[in-house]
Amino acid sequence: MARILILYSTTDGHTIEICRRMKQTIEANGHSVKLMDIKDEPELLPGTFDKVVIGASIRYGKHQPLVSALIKKNQAILENHPNAFFTVNVVARKPEKNQPETNPYLQKFLKKIDWQPQRLGVFAGKIDYPSLGFVDKNMIRLIMWITKGPTNPDAVVEFTDWGKVDDFGRMIAEM
Repeated sequence: MARILILYSTTDGHTIEICRRMKQTIEANGHSVKLMDIKDEPELLPGTFDKVVIGASIRYGKHQPLVSALIKKNQAILENHPNAFFTVNVVARKPEKNQPETNPYLQKFLKKIDWQPQRLGVFAGKIDYPSLGFVDKNMIRLIMWITKGPTNPDAVVEFTDWGKVDDFGRMIAEM
């Protein structure tokens, strides 16, 4: 049984939902999983986990700065464990942008950091217009209009392929 640490950064809460689903899948494969929010600035102590996964959401084309800071601070520890990174973004709703090699935000992020994760994942996120403030709601509606996505201000649209999340969880369990 491996001890797996999943660190996450979420903007509106959907990334933690993906992490919880991944946790269920990994635990069903006989491993233990601990979830930790990156904003709590967790200290990664060698010997407390066997594998590490980092998941981070995108807002306006960028991951939260704390993600890069955590990676930089803990790069040696990350490199000495089986590891993975996944990103959650709405552009991944498009088939041509839902793979690690084709997702522009993931590719841009990987060029910005020195760490090269062993495994990569990309998951489409969720738009929950009613929960957004005025500025975010209208900025995202504009972006969706430009990219031919949903613009109804009352819409809640989940693009996540949960089967793909389960597959990633199984891959983590097996690595």
